[in-house]
Amino acid sequence: MPVTPSRRTLLRGTAALAATLPVVGTLGTGSAFASSPALGGAELGPNVIVFDPSMSDASIQAQVDAVFNTQQSNQFGTERYALAFKPGTYKVDINVGFYTHVLGLGASPDDVVINGHVTVDAQWLGGNGTQNFWRAAENLCIVPPDGLERWAVAQAGPMRRAHIKGNMTLWPSPPGNRWSSGGFLADSVVDGQVESGSQQQWLSRNDTFGSWTGSNWNMVFVGTQGAPAQHFPNPAWTVVDRTPAVREKPFLTIAAGGSYRVFVPALRRDSAGTTWAAGLAAGHSIPLSRFHVARPGDSADTINDALARGRHLLLTPGVYSLSAPIRVTRPGTVVLGLGLATLQATHGTSLIEVADVGGVSVAGVLLEAASADSPVLLRVGHGRSHTSHAADPTVLFDVYARIGGALAGGATVSIQLDSNDVICDNIWLWRADHGLNGTVGWSVNPADTGFLVNGDRVTAYGLAVEHYQKYEVLWRGNHGRTYFFQNEHPYDVPTQSAWRHGTTNGYAAYKVADSVTDHLAWGLGSYCFFDLQANIYTDRAYEVPDTPGVAFTDLMTVCLNGPGGGGILHCINNSGDPVQNGFGTYYLNGYSNGLTK
Repeated sequence: MPVTPSRRTLLRGTAALAATLPVVGTLGTGSAFASSPALGGAELGPNVIVFDPSMSDASIQAQVDAVFNTQQSNQFGTERYALAFKPGTYKVDINVGFYTHVLGLGASPDDVVINGHVTVDAQWLGGNGTQNFWRAAENLCIVPPDGLERWAVAQAGPMRRAHIKGNMTLWPSPPGNRWSSGGFLADSVVDGQVESGSQQQWLSRNDTFGSWTGSNWNMVFVGTQGAPAQHFPNPAWTVVDRTPAVREKPFLTIAAGGSYRVFVPALRRDSAGTTWAAGLAAGHSIPLSRFHVARPGDSADTINDALARGRHLLLTPGVYSLSAPIRVTRPGTVVLGLGLATLQATHGTSLIEVADVGGVSVAGVLLEAASADSPVLLRVGHGRSHTSHAADPTVLFDVYARIGGALAGGATVSIQLDSNDVICDNIWLWRADHGLNGTVGWSVNPADTGFLVNGDRVTAYGLAVEHYQKYEVLWRGNHGRTYFFQNEHPYDVPTQSAWRHGTTNGYAAYKVADSVTDHLAWGLGSYCFFDLQANIYTDRAYEVPDTPGVAFTDLMTVCLNGPGGGGILHCINNSGDPVQNGFGTYYLNGYSNGLTK
């Protein structure tokens, strides 16, 4: 369908309004829920609400609605919630707002059946779903009574391990503008049809669909059964039949006796479809007794002492102010966040430092710059390494960075990968383009690079990097692979002279270093919306060495700003037509060694 040429802040007034909408209701410690038997209690903390099928549907619905009333428009608030459902069947409708994590506690998605909807919509912003960030749902069977599941998300809104017994739509309900922009679905089955509607870009990885309809700028399918046939553009469907290597995100379960465990799925190679549809997933289970269950207020020293004693780490929902980094040094360590657990760098340090070891999982965390200049927020390894971790890679799942928006702060690099063989699965790195007063501006939330790769054989499934001030992705390692890339250049460039290096205007969004001899990427979109009417240009969206081993497949650019804004002069290197001074798109089927196709 035709889509109004807009991204999330073409309506600056709407974005500003969103940041000031009132929060309705309160929850958490000291609230009406503080003494509820549904709370996670001593094990999982006050902001994990655990539901049991013995509870009445009406009481569950009341608590779910109370969370949504608090979180529906709470874009930059500090409240965090996880709504956890024990195995059983529930008749409830779950609207999923900001910083809300809905999860089933079964070994299989079909162990927790929701006879209702698990919905992300956008009526809080007049039908504009392009700001539906920071929420999640996983490990559920959803049976919508009208046959339609709606998940109209932007970035940082994944759904994993879901079984949708019906159809699924990825855009907001009427009335309103009905835009949505960004999404990730993995290890899931949709029995019926998936309709993308106005969704601008999407990654489906290791899913199974009855069918798919719709296309917009950048739709990517990796290891997905029932995906449409490869076609680019119009419709823009990038299809990779098999997933080379991945393991799924660890998830919380509950045993028959009532004890909690974390299941860590096994590494799969050359896979298609889900881990669970043909039987229970392969992997291993870790009792919660082997975790340090952290709560907001825990210091980095407390957490690091537990990790040094061989514990894994479960971060319960909340905001953690850290004056030193969390240090992960033991192979196979699991760091699992619930409820969009948020780590804030308050003293100019990093937040997570993973040693050059294998098998580590870091999942479900939001990393936030809360001081003037952290050199890096998350780092894996420290310096170039010759150690191979191909047999047991470290994986980052649903890891997000935020510079500005909620707090003024800066970070030179958001994620730096020095180790080899790291896998990234759904990453959104965001230098804020909007937020609370005093948190956004060219010198207020400075950030050079979102994603810096020095290691070899690094793979990214779902990489979104937005508004950084220099190269947003800088890839120096060899044999890198990216499946789906989404980007916006910085909106707020004040002058062209402020955004130039040497004789080059701007910076490429995705830069592969000149020394790299092997790098492949599929399904890439880079957009500009220079909103100061300052006639700002970047010479290119993608910059790569012209060598046979470096190839980009299915790439595109979009201009969203109006006349006087500027634009993108080339798609890749010096190839591709400009998009500038008005809405426009440019598509390129491929580029390698100086040749286009």
